[in-house]
Amino acid sequence: MAHPNGEFKWDLVRIALSLRLTENDVQVYFKDGRRVSFLLERRIAYEVLHGTLAPSEGAGYDVLDQNNNKWEVRSISRSGIYFCPSYMVGSGRCFERQGFLDKLNEIAGYIVSDIERFPVVPYWIVDVDVVRRWWEAGSLRKNTSVMRPKVLDLLKRL
Repeated sequence: MAHPNGEFKWDLVRIALSLRLTENDVQVYFKDGRRVSFLLERRIAYEVLHGTLAPSEGAGYDVLDQNNNKWEVRSISRSGIYFCPSYMVGSGRCFERQGFLDKLNEIAGYIVSDIERFPVVPYWIVDVDVVRRWWEAGSLRKNTSVMRPKVLDLLKRL
């Protein structure tokens, strides 16, 4: 396992009790990047970067650090991760190379969390230059996605 910069811990039993859901339902919810990203962005902004959230969901980044540097928050799920802007991912959407490269010029980097490990979720702070090197070396697919085993291997090499 790659050595993370830190980890987020949640109390699965207490969450399940307070939400009146089964522990399994909570596990499913917290391992869905579309759902848990709302919570991760807040914990990353406040606990890791000591900054703030982007002013809106439509901003070109997720969080600002204490020096107003822009960061993207990404989750490693069962299927992997992607580094292109989120407007390029999903049904009916397509990858735009220039849009991705523009994104790399606007942000300081990515905070990457392994949500499959919930309730203890490790995270890595990945400088934008590292992602740029991965792209240029062909370590990312043409749409910037990376399968789970490969991204964990790339993180291990940081």
